[in-house]
Amino acid sequence: MTYDAAVLTEERKTGHPGREREPVPPTRTMSGAEALAFSLVRGGVRVVFGYPGGAIMPVYDALLDYENELRHVLVRHEQGAIHAAQGYARVSGEPGVCLTTSGPGATNLITGIADAKMDSTPVVCITGQVVSAMLGSDAFQETDVLSVSAPVTKWSCKITRPEDIPAAVSKALYVARTGRPGPVLIDITKDAQFGTFEYRPVEHEHRIPGYEPRPRLDEDAVASACRLIDEARKPLVLVGQGVLLSGAQDELRHLVERAGLPFACTLLGLGALPARHPLYVGLLGMHGNYGPNIKTDECDLLLAVGMRFDDRVTGSLAKYARGARVVHVDIDASEIGKNVPAEVGIVADAKEALAALAEGVASASHDAWLAEFRACDEIERERVIEGDLFPGTPGIRMAEVIHRLSERTGGRATLVADVGQHQMAAARYYRFDEGNTLITSGGAGTMGFALPAAMGAVVARPDLPIVGVIGDGGFQMTLQELGAIVQEGIPVKAVILNNGYLGMVRQWQEMFFARRYSAIELKNPNFAQVAAAFGMDGRQVTERGELDAAIDEMMASEAAFLLEVVVEREENVFPMVPAGAGCSEIRLE
Repeated sequence: MTYDAAVLTEERKTGHPGREREPVPPTRTMSGAEALAFSLVRGGVRVVFGYPGGAIMPVYDALLDYENELRHVLVRHEQGAIHAAQGYARVSGEPGVCLTTSGPGATNLITGIADAKMDSTPVVCITGQVVSAMLGSDAFQETDVLSVSAPVTKWSCKITRPEDIPAAVSKALYVARTGRPGPVLIDITKDAQFGTFEYRPVEHEHRIPGYEPRPRLDEDAVASACRLIDEARKPLVLVGQGVLLSGAQDELRHLVERAGLPFACTLLGLGALPARHPLYVGLLGMHGNYGPNIKTDECDLLLAVGMRFDDRVTGSLAKYARGARVVHVDIDASEIGKNVPAEVGIVADAKEALAALAEGVASASHDAWLAEFRACDEIERERVIEGDLFPGTPGIRMAEVIHRLSERTGGRATLVADVGQHQMAAARYYRFDEGNTLITSGGAGTMGFALPAAMGAVVARPDLPIVGVIGDGGFQMTLQELGAIVQEGIPVKAVILNNGYLGMVRQWQEMFFARRYSAIELKNPNFAQVAAAFGMDGRQVTERGELDAAIDEMMASEAAFLLEVVVEREENVFPMVPAGAGCSEIRLE
């Protein structure tokens, strides 16, 4: 199925004989429902993920007349719609859009909205609402979704008049994608959808009091930061997702290469520069690499770019980088000094700030300091990595599945990881050589994220090799989206790592609760057979010797494919910084 991107006023076909649409004149009468569809298309939206219901029916009726311009993907649960919109946004860089009815339809979005807020993902959520006259009456499927979602949205509004819809859609798209991206929500009463008004195309100017999406770069702060970088003997750059969101990869490369700065990435910053870069020293965080965790406490300078010093990166704040001066670059002023005090804070777009820093620093190298990271790499390889990738046990390990996937795809695939041990294995053992190649739920840690997010990512970029990496627990939270994948013909590739446990919880119970396993064992179906029941190709692997051929079969498939790999039941993910410990207290076993 193809979707014509022609200008709407030049497009008359609807896909329904006898219902051809007349060209839109400069002014004409239009319903609120049609105005919504028209405004989305005019704003560049080409795909909507949704689920219909009573309070949004007028919009769904209008969508029939816009099929050629606006593709609708029918999900199987509203949480699937928001996660699909997130995956779409993370791959395309454009806002993902989801559409639901009122009440439970709207509240089912909340987990995904919170996830998008924490991970700075631009999504536009459009919810139906009961008619205006019934607001506040506890009508059927009435929920005050604006109040429910207020803490986790960047902006939201309620529409009760049809003539307010075009401006609201334009503003929503603008707010979602600018500054620090995030989720927005428009709640539209049913009478506003039915109501009509005289539509006039208007170019909306968005001047929002107090909202400065692109802060002015403070040149004095840049000069101070450059001085600290030049003075440092043991610097480390902490690369967050903000580098990817601003498209600042080249500027980052210029800076680290000019000043000889070792750099490490947060979970969502992976792929900002290729893993093979000689100055790359690994993954930060609780299950990150040994070197950047140990050496954080030995740094004399931390340059943090587009990251928020999450607790999974810092461990105990009281013990974190006590000898380091801190330069923090972020587009969101509220992040500067929130968790870790910054000697220099630069509130700016990462691309602009990194370019200025690269021009202002002196050329330098830190070979002896970099060698200390490489010595840590050898310790980690000997004590952790060799056993993970080349185990002496018959059971397949998650790490080796990811390693083989990386080898068979040449490090060029985009992974969409769920949450748990498999997520950490994916982050550690896939060699990310291109930007935006790991899509996962970082801040919220939402199980069930990956399958619908992979669906949205493939819809956005069907030309890319995209693979979902999912645990058996998380998969069963949203596996109903296999129905949407098959019905829509979306060629999602999904690898299910099945250990029969809620693996990360089991690891913590083993390590910190004296192996008192409570409510973690899963009696699972054959997931390949579940996929087959939906009409999807699949294969189950239980032997190591089958793995490469199965991966090749999956990647060669032009259709959706589910690969279930039965892995070792009680595998643990190391290194690990225990909760409440400092980075230097990282455990290798």
